[in-house]
Amino acid sequence: MSGDRARGVALYATAALLLAGGTTWWFRAAPRPAADPMIAQWQASAVRLLPDKADQDDADTVALAANSDHEMVSDVDPGTYQVSVVCVGGPDSRVRVSMDDTAIDSGLGLKCSDDSQAEQFDVGTSGRLRLHVSVGDVGPVVFRYILLHTAG
Repeated sequence: MSGDRARGVALYATAALLLAGGTTWWFRAAPRPAADPMIAQWQASAVRLLPDKADQDDADTVALAANSDHEMVSDVDPGTYQVSVVCVGGPDSRVRVSMDDTAIDSGLGLKCSDDSQAEQFDVGTSGRLRLHVSVGDVGPVVFRYILLHTAG
């Protein structure tokens, strides 16, 4: 192998090593998303407080940050549904759940805690059910809901 060729191979090998090292450093040094360690525990509590039912039409469990709004949409058959909701979170955390624009419907206020009780209410729908969830100043919280079609 000639001297120029050997220097070229060494240069390319060094560049490849530097690129691999830099890429590894880049991904390992990236900041991790800050996750509240209580979220997993609160999700388990929400499912325990409001377990899945065999005949449910829809259900979801979501973690929400303080001062946030979230809309959950369920495409269901027209009819009357029992909506069950529960919220789990730290002390003084609260959410407000409404079925329509909050300017029209002030909604249901829920205190979020590990020993919360599920709240239930009936609602009629023409095929699409929208739940608006607004979290208060204290968060994060975990919100869970279940929809059951009722006879009527």
